[in-house]
Amino acid sequence: MKDIMIATSNLGKVKEYKQLLEPLGYTVHSLKEIDHVDIDENGQTFAENALIKAKSIKNKCDMIVIADDSGLEIDALNKEPGIHSARYLAGHDYDYKNKIILERMKDKTDRRARFICAIALIDDKQHVFEGVMEGTIAYEPAGTNGFGYDPIFVVPQFNLTSAQLTAQEKNSVSHRGQATEKLLAYLKEHNL
Repeated sequence: MKDIMIATSNLGKVKEYKQLLEPLGYTVHSLKEIDHVDIDENGQTFAENALIKAKSIKNKCDMIVIADDSGLEIDALNKEPGIHSARYLAGHDYDYKNKIILERMKDKTDRRARFICAIALIDDKQHVFEGVMEGTIAYEPAGTNGFGYDPIFVVPQFNLTSAQLTAQEKNSVSHRGQATEKLLAYLKEHNL
């Protein structure tokens, strides 16, 4: 077994990475196993923030490190919430965040949006794998699958919100699924 550190303490994300990586022979570790690290995500892009996280954790452990950053960009809102997606309207839950976004979008005809994911990997070098899922902002929330902004993001291939898709449907087109495919291809190709 090979050790790999996932730079997150989000149990859902750790579980997803375990499902992907353990069948390939990796033992997945999380931030819960190392001393607390304050990470200032001050990058200007998702890729920069993912690298900042990965570098901060790499300094604390002697194994391959993976970190990701992702979020929602809405064209009519100047690409908001963008790299601030997780911290957007801090202190409020996603039901409230989605409600505010829909209110801000009510008179907008341009509803184009995208989810972006950047996964940084540091072994003896630095790598970033990115994925983008294009779509539009719905007029009202729908669906109970998924999390975050999924209920207001319409995936055109299905004409449903991301929260109305099954996990398999979502993974087949999602930003995180695309970035993860590139990551897994790299790990296999380099036999890490």
